[in-house]
Amino acid sequence: MTYRSDKSEGPTAGTETADPLEFLARVLVHIPDQGHVTTRYYGWYANRPRGMRRQAEPAAADTPPLIVPATRLAPTEVTRRWAALLQQIFEVDPLACPTCHGAMRIVACITQASVIDQILAHLRARPAPAAHADARSPPSTRARTSRGTSRASHPSADAPTPS
Repeated sequence: MTYRSDKSEGPTAGTETADPLEFLARVLVHIPDQGHVTTRYYGWYANRPRGMRRQAEPAAADTPPLIVPATRLAPTEVTRRWAALLQQIFEVDPLACPTCHGAMRIVACITQASVIDQILAHLRARPAPAAHADARSPPSTRARTSRGTSRASHPSADAPTPS
């Protein structure tokens, strides 16, 4: 098989003779696998504009990029932004009390591992909160016994027997 290029100059110009299986192997390399997403760059990230920018500013590539320091925010503004970001991500307001939905405030930030371990050990050692007095279990799904029998008809072992 003979491959003829339509270009008159460059590395791919001219003709080339290849075995048919070798030609197929070369073509198949350029076909992506099933499910493989081919990334294509357009605009600013395409090869041609990047090369044109590189040629237009050769001196700019030698200088390091300019680092602009961020402006300092007030502590209340930082807290608001932090809470807004967490609310956007987790869809829960981190500064709202989970029980009464009132506003909470940050009292301290603990970073020492030993103190964090002590707090978590204390929380694990606490007894579980008592269940509500009016809470009851869900209804039973088992089949009921016949209607004629009741608990009162069966004397228990603790009940006194009549003599």
